[in-house]
Amino acid sequence: MPAVSKGDGMRGLAVFISDIRNCKSKEAEIKRINKELANIRSKFKGDKALDGYSKKKYVCKLLFIFLLGHDIDFGHMEAVNLLSSNKYTEKQIGYLFISVLVNSNSELIRLINNAIKNDLASRNPIFMCLALHCIANVGSREMAEAFASEIPKILVAGDTMDSVKQSAALCLLRLYKTSPDLVPMGEWTSRVVHLLNDQHLGVVTAATSLITCLSKKNPDEFKTCVSLAVSRLSRIVSSASTDLQDYTYYFVPAPWLSVKLLRLLQCYPPPEDTAVKGRLIECMETILNKAQEPPKSKKVQHSNAKNAILFEAISLIIHYDSEPNLLVRACNQLGQFLQHRETNLRYLALESMCLLAGSEFSHEAVKTHIETVINALKTERDVSVRQRAADLLYAMCDRTNAPQIVAEMLSYLETADYSIREEIVLKVAILAEKYAVDYTWYVDTILNLIRIAGDYVSEEVWYRVIQIVINRDDVQGYAAKTVFEALQAPACHENMVKVGGYILGEFGNLIAGDPRSSPLVQFNLLHSKFHLCSVPTRALLLSSYIKFVNLFPETKATIQDVLRSDSQLRNSDVELQQRAVEYLKLSSIASTDVLATVLEEMPPFPERESSILAKLKKKKGPGTITEMEEGKKEQTEVNGGVEPVVNASTVSTPSPSADLLGLKSAPASGGSLLVDVFSDAVPATGALAPGAEDNFSRSLDLPCESPTSLLVDAALGPDGVTTVPTAGSEDASLPVPDADDLLNKFVCKNNGVLFENQLLQIGIKSEYRQNLGRMYLFFGNKTSVQFVNFIVNVNCPGELQSELNLQAKPVEPIVEGGAQVQQVINIECLSDFTEAPLLNIQFRYGGTLQNITLKLPITINKFFQPTEMASEDFFQRWRQLSSPTQEAQKIFKANHPMDTEVTKAKLIGFGTALLQDVDPNVDNFVGAGIVHTKSIQVGCLLRLEPNGQAQMYRLTLRTSKETVSKRLCGLLSQQF
Repeated sequence: MPAVSKGDGMRGLAVFISDIRNCKSKEAEIKRINKELANIRSKFKGDKALDGYSKKKYVCKLLFIFLLGHDIDFGHMEAVNLLSSNKYTEKQIGYLFISVLVNSNSELIRLINNAIKNDLASRNPIFMCLALHCIANVGSREMAEAFASEIPKILVAGDTMDSVKQSAALCLLRLYKTSPDLVPMGEWTSRVVHLLNDQHLGVVTAATSLITCLSKKNPDEFKTCVSLAVSRLSRIVSSASTDLQDYTYYFVPAPWLSVKLLRLLQCYPPPEDTAVKGRLIECMETILNKAQEPPKSKKVQHSNAKNAILFEAISLIIHYDSEPNLLVRACNQLGQFLQHRETNLRYLALESMCLLAGSEFSHEAVKTHIETVINALKTERDVSVRQRAADLLYAMCDRTNAPQIVAEMLSYLETADYSIREEIVLKVAILAEKYAVDYTWYVDTILNLIRIAGDYVSEEVWYRVIQIVINRDDVQGYAAKTVFEALQAPACHENMVKVGGYILGEFGNLIAGDPRSSPLVQFNLLHSKFHLCSVPTRALLLSSYIKFVNLFPETKATIQDVLRSDSQLRNSDVELQQRAVEYLKLSSIASTDVLATVLEEMPPFPERESSILAKLKKKKGPGTITEMEEGKKEQTEVNGGVEPVVNASTVSTPSPSADLLGLKSAPASGGSLLVDVFSDAVPATGALAPGAEDNFSRSLDLPCESPTSLLVDAALGPDGVTTVPTAGSEDASLPVPDADDLLNKFVCKNNGVLFENQLLQIGIKSEYRQNLGRMYLFFGNKTSVQFVNFIVNVNCPGELQSELNLQAKPVEPIVEGGAQVQQVINIECLSDFTEAPLLNIQFRYGGTLQNITLKLPITINKFFQPTEMASEDFFQRWRQLSSPTQEAQKIFKANHPMDTEVTKAKLIGFGTALLQDVDPNVDNFVGAGIVHTKSIQVGCLLRLEPNGQAQMYRLTLRTSKETVSKRLCGLLSQQF
């Protein structure tokens, strides 16, 4: 870079900066800046033409003022004029001003692009570098459109200087990251690979960064880079620190380039060429050998550079997972770092060993360090290192060491940081289940877990222990005995009461023979916890009591007295009151045989992936746990059995025209759409869980495998229900222009495709009952490229947040090409409403952010309950609703052919009952229904009068509430 001459010091700029620094107050600074801005403005507008030096000086002052946080609204043209200067310093300041201040939507962008084109064509290396730096710094789509096809030519041209090649490679990398669709793949791609053989290591470093990014999206285009990368890496690794003096960092030759080459090789499988593979293995062995050598410098920079290469080499060894010798050596090297005094090294060693633990070749080697890892869990000061130690214990666990690891994690849990307790609880629960040979040990472990960290034991954990106890006859008696003993503790966590209530309600008879645990003792023990529990737990205990009536007839009178008490029959909570009334009546009037049938023991639950494991995967993020869990590639052990794992490669990718959402197929037989919404799949019959945790499930009368079990209310093993935000999201865009038309399509139907473009298909299946509903959203990826950062938000704008209550299950953040993900939304109508919730979908496709906002088709008519009425009842009610505020009427022209059968179908789909022989005119349509909300029920009558000759309709709606009449009238009139 040319030296700055003495005359370019810009004394005026130095004086201005000094004045600003000497200001004693903010007011003084603003006053000085305003004075300077006025002076600069007058100079720019003056009749006297400014020379290049003055322009540069004033533009620099404007740039400094902007960097202080003040707005600059002039001077842009002068900066653009500096680009045409032949002096380096003036052109440099012009490009700097443009990179910082000029918006990509500016009117000057065309002038700027012309100046950049002139500099790129000038063949002056300094000017070309300035232009390339400006393109990369701005990095806008407009820049990519203008120069994406030019820069590759500069990069691979034979006469381009090395410094320009470096800048061109990094500039192209920036444009590819921001606008990958605008960077054309062509013949230059094969030529850019050969830059790895360039003599200038700066060019090789920049080219490696570019090729690594391109290889991730187009691996086949750049697969020839593997042999070249291995060759270059071999030369660097085998060189002495004096061979590459310009690129040697604290006695480590070219560390940044070495790391980049190792990362590039991780984009591909092991080389097929035996010579190349052998050379690469030599490189890895050399790097591992150098790690054992004494350091050539005591400076931290030397060890950092050496370790950076070592850890990247270990990552490549783990990625290949095919060289047992290298994997074991890597494990031993990492084992030495576990006790290193540097915290960062211990953290990285634990993190890498987590990946090594998943390899069949190095798993045993990792297990030899178990004592060191346990010690790190107990003694590390840094919580992030302790968390990695817990991850490694989880990853290295197998049947031989499971009792030891689970015991140590339970011991640590008593003093663990609050931020990682829930994660450790999940890990302990998974390990105890996965490696339980003796299920009495499993029961003891989970109950101990609840005792130690009850507040952090999620519903998934105690749901799962219930599942396993019910599914295994050999452990039921032991579980009943153990929970009975655990409940005798003076201070007992509520989760323990839930487990105890459920298990004793089902299997209390197995321990009733002991006088110390007689039926009455069991009941009194459970009832002593009743007043300390929350409403859902009390509901579960009431279900346990009615089970006791069946199991132990001698407790019937005592339990009926409890159910008959005012605290139950007149309970302020409607759920508890309803259960008490129903259970009391059932115990009073049902015969012994009927009771035995209605209250029979829960059937075994169907086996599927543990919901605890699903929750841990979600908590740790996609890919993290999967790598640990997939040590056994072909099968996964669950609950002592074996479940096959579907190989993703065998799943066919549908064409863009395929029905990705399965909306054309009928729902699973044997159950409604409302079954087991919390599991990852919607089964034909839903296995349900203990407790009244989900009011939706009970109120919607979900089917279960055993219709006779009264202890079951909610879907077992939820993956976590998150409350949908109700305030408007800041980043939610406005709805798409045709959002209202898409909404109107679903007024009279519940299933179909809500939205579709070339990337995404969104389908809906929904069902409503009274004031509750459940909606399934299906998001189908129509492309072959995965969507990343896939986020779905439902926002209730304005007053709607007090009118609708929505709960949604989160969606996976990655949607593979040709795949679909499902989201479940529970809906509760609190009061009548007019607006629709907004559905915002954001994801990245090919590096570009996609943002789609739609109106979710939830309208007030969805909460209709059809009502049949006789003719005289209808007209009597019609006359009662004659007030002007109760009626809404609309006369409108038909937009569709006036077909009688279609009209009937639409009115039934709207939600009302279609009444026959009520209207004297047989051509008219009459309907009735009740709109159910949580706060009020609104009766509704409608009359639709078609006029075939005029192709017109008159629609009249009468309800007891004006807003409901107007909204229903507006919705229905759009359908004809």
